[in-house]
Amino acid sequence: MGVEKPDLAVEGETKEGAEVTEPPLYRVFLHNDDFTPRAFVVAVLVAVFHKPEAEAAALMWQAHHHGIALCGIYPLELAETRIARAHEAARESGFPLRFTLEEDRP
Repeated sequence: MGVEKPDLAVEGETKEGAEVTEPPLYRVFLHNDDFTPRAFVVAVLVAVFHKPEAEAAALMWQAHHHGIALCGIYPLELAETRIARAHEAARESGFPLRFTLEEDRP
């Protein structure tokens, strides 16, 4: 009489033939406005989106000249969290800085 082992998956392993699906990704966009100071936009991109300062400045200028800039592509929960933190920082400082998201389609 043997003891049966339970069929437990170890983290990082999948059962043979099991399909792993990645969560959908979302694009986060920065929108230009005529009121938020450029330095504040760069500071938010550095602090909230973890962009290097040079990249943050380039994104700010892209939004300034083209009206919109792609800040990154993230899983939904992370995208929503970063947008909420950025909007909160802007609101607390009295600026209308705006970020939006849309599903990333291949």
